[in-house]
Amino acid sequence: MRLPTLLLTAFLLVSACGKGEAMPSDVVTTDTGRVRGEVRDSHLVFQGIPYARASRWEPPVRAASWDGVRDALAPGSPCPQVGSGYSETKSTNEDCLFANVMTPSTSGRRPVLVWIHGDGAIGAGHHFHAERLARQGDVVVVTFNYRMGVFGGFGLPGLPHSGEFGLLDQRAALEWVRRNVSGFGGDPGNVTLFGVSFGATAVSAHLIAQKSARQPLFHKAILHSSFTLVDVPKGAWFPDLEALPSLAWRPVAEIEEIGAAITGELGCADLACLRALPAATLLEHPQIMNIFQPVGYGGSVLPEPPAQSLETGAFSPVPMLAGATRDEHNSFVGLFRPDPMSADDYSRLVREAFPERAAEVEREYPVSAYASAKQAWAALLTDRVWARATFRQNTLYARHAPVYAFEFADRGAATDPSFPTELHGANHSSDIDYLFPDRDFAKDRGLSDHMIRTWTDFARTGTPGWPRFSAGQYVQSLAPGAIGPVDYAAEHRLAFWD
Repeated sequence: MRLPTLLLTAFLLVSACGKGEAMPSDVVTTDTGRVRGEVRDSHLVFQGIPYARASRWEPPVRAASWDGVRDALAPGSPCPQVGSGYSETKSTNEDCLFANVMTPSTSGRRPVLVWIHGDGAIGAGHHFHAERLARQGDVVVVTFNYRMGVFGGFGLPGLPHSGEFGLLDQRAALEWVRRNVSGFGGDPGNVTLFGVSFGATAVSAHLIAQKSARQPLFHKAILHSSFTLVDVPKGAWFPDLEALPSLAWRPVAEIEEIGAAITGELGCADLACLRALPAATLLEHPQIMNIFQPVGYGGSVLPEPPAQSLETGAFSPVPMLAGATRDEHNSFVGLFRPDPMSADDYSRLVREAFPERAAEVEREYPVSAYASAKQAWAALLTDRVWARATFRQNTLYARHAPVYAFEFADRGAATDPSFPTELHGANHSSDIDYLFPDRDFAKDRGLSDHMIRTWTDFARTGTPGWPRFSAGQYVQSLAPGAIGPVDYAAEHRLAFWD
């Protein structure tokens, strides 16, 4: 039976005093005012702290100050989003730039991990339960919201920072951490930036942007399933989607061109009109959140295509922990291809995606070798789209920085009941539950504990305890009872794809 918070606080105070130590306060002074958090078990939680504020399609500025002590006991509003089949969160509130801090104690100087959530069109920082990560790893964990979709990536000719507003919010959060995290028991000189999917791709953007910074905002980086170098063959993501050279990046000029076209569709002639529209009107535009999900380059944050920056080494050479999951594309086949898929359908998809090599691809991935055509399509795209890009990303980073590569391989991790059984597995983002387990976590606790220990060791020391990814020679597989090296290139048939 859980003690009431006041009794628990008193118990902790008495226990600490008995050891000759003072229990750290649940009130912290930030540069904009004091905040009161909540004592939970053996850690403290602060939620809904304003880290910045921003008007629509303007760069963020420092949050307004307040008098007295502000309760930081509940999450702030998520940024505007329409929800999806895998997230019910909806919001039209543009006052949404809030941070959350989990810490074992407000005294001391612990490593700091700052989390950028994924997707880029939905989500919020408080959806990630960082208590065990903070408590078991003895680190401070910061999560936060940032503008997404049309609010984070919109552009128009003449609009400063077109396509960059979400990135600027993330930078503002890092600046807030540097100014304030010491009050929460964190070390501003030892910050690890980490994220998944769109969030990991954003980490890559900040690695590039930090190259020329006078003072680094973070000192290590962790990338989960980044699509920094992911391209998209025809039909690989959504049915009938044409091939894309990049899933992550778009030239600012192209973003501005799309924005100009949509301006007319929304019945506006200028930016002032667009800024006056209700948020709900923007969210109701077909696909508008996804249209502006990619990040712009050629502007103030990313001067050139990120692939080019990786090729030339134009990024901050901090230690990196980077990898993907064993069955990445199962998730996308399960989500976006719900209809039955026959062997003939599979052959047609292969011909459309790889018209010059279709027969060769089908020989390498014959549908007869899999439980279903969907599983064959998912396995093929996991290798071609994800593993190929991840391996190349890590190879380019490793030319200039220490890289430690991993593959999350617990094939019992993702069991979405809406997916066919053969599409269960170590799916996209399924590793994140192991780092942010909630109270109902029912997966492999031993692997979760191992990952929390390894990730926080990396944040503390810059190494996770296995060899570097040097010339692609070492990738650590993470699976229950099978933690150790894997021949990643052979497992994903990268010689065939290259």
